[in-house]
Amino acid sequence: VQPNNYSTFYDDQRQNWSIMFESEKAAVDFSKQVCIAKCNSSPALDSVLCQDLLLGEGQGVEGGDSLEVAYTGWLFQNNGLGQVFDSNVNKDKLLRLKLGSGKVIKGWEEGMLGMKKGGRRLLIIPPAWAYGAQGVTGRVPPDSTLVFEVEVRRVKLAKEGSGSDGLSVSSRDSAAPSPVPSSDGFSSD
Repeated sequence: VQPNNYSTFYDDQRQNWSIMFESEKAAVDFSKQVCIAKCNSSPALDSVLCQDLLLGEGQGVEGGDSLEVAYTGWLFQNNGLGQVFDSNVNKDKLLRLKLGSGKVIKGWEEGMLGMKKGGRRLLIIPPAWAYGAQGVTGRVPPDSTLVFEVEVRRVKLAKEGSGSDGLSVSSRDSAAPSPVPSSDGFSSD
């Protein structure tokens, strides 16, 4: 993914290609399909698949940094995006999390590393990196592969002290223990 609705890639012969899309939405949709195709063509998904949709700007986030994110989560069904099981898009509250604190599923901890403020990324997360064999009652069936589109809205870097954009993160940010239970507060352990 490149600025100004461009994507670059290379083929099996290491030949470089660029595509310019007519809109940001077209570029984002194409990138999502590329990620889904990667997932469908891999024999077994044993780690998180990440595909940047929009790059964002500034420094990439790392463990210890605090973020506010908007997200939508789908079940991966019939080789593509299935039912939405959770989302905070169009809601008042963003999800606050501190990378590396263990408060969200392992797939998020891994998949969000390096994201930048304003960046959007598609994550395809195998069951072992999500809710495993137990799933989440009434929401996520056991052994589900999950797909999340995450957008980093605000960042407070751990080494900055108080964030330049005024994001303060206190102990209250542990109200949502994982991307799924938005209000019922059960743990993902």
